[in-house]
Amino acid sequence: VSSEGRAFDQVTGELVRKLLMYIGGSNEQDEAMGTAAPIIITVYPRNDGVLSRRLVVGIRIPSIYQQSPPTPTDSAVRIEERPGMTVYALQFGGFAGESEYRAEALRLTRTLGETAPFQRKQYFCCSYDPLKPYGRRNEVWFLQEEP
Repeated sequence: VSSEGRAFDQVTGELVRKLLMYIGGSNEQDEAMGTAAPIIITVYPRNDGVLSRRLVVGIRIPSIYQQSPPTPTDSAVRIEERPGMTVYALQFGGFAGESEYRAEALRLTRTLGETAPFQRKQYFCCSYDPLKPYGRRNEVWFLQEEP
C-alpha cells in the first residue's frame, strides 16, 4: 500500500492496518495467513534528510502463500514480487516514528561513512512487532548499491 501527500506519522498506522487486515483474512479467499514480519516502510528522504510525503508500506507474505497469494479485497493492497537484496541494517528498540527513524538513518549513515555504496534516494524503516506496547524491535535498512 502507498500514500502521497501525508506525513509519515499521520499515515503509517492506517497503511499498516490495511496490510494486517489482508494477512488476517480480509482477502477474496478469506485466508488468514498468520503473522508476517517485518513491516517494511520505504521512505524517500530529501537532501536535507526530511522525509518526503511519499511512502510505501509492505509486508512479506508467508512462504507457503508466495506462489499463489490470496487476492486482496482492498484495492489499495497490491501484491508485488521483489528481487533479493543486500542491505546495511541498524537495529534499535522502542516506539519508532518519523523522528526516530530519521535519527537512526543518520546514525547508520555516519557509521558507514560518506563513501559507502548504498542508495541515498530511499531507505527502509522496519518494524518487527508494531502491535507490542513495549520491547519493540525496529531497523533501518539502506539498500547496497551494486559494485
